[in-house]
Amino acid sequence: MRKIPVAVIAALAVQTAGALVWAGGAAARIATLEDRVGEHRQVAERLARLEEQSKATRAAVERIETRLERAE
Repeated sequence: MRKIPVAVIAALAVQTAGALVWAGGAAARIATLEDRVGEHRQVAERLARLEEQSKATRAAVERIETRLERAE
């Protein structure tokens, strides 16, 4: 039976710990990015609603101006 040197076991343990720390950091970065994307999606939806309201307001003002011009 071959004996595994303690240095090899220690190196594997350090590499495994490093990989786990790296994976945890990557997961945290991904979660942060997902949160940001969610926030941007909400802002985009609000902006689209505001644009539509602006178009409707512009159309209403044009109708009012047309009526006022006819009344003159």
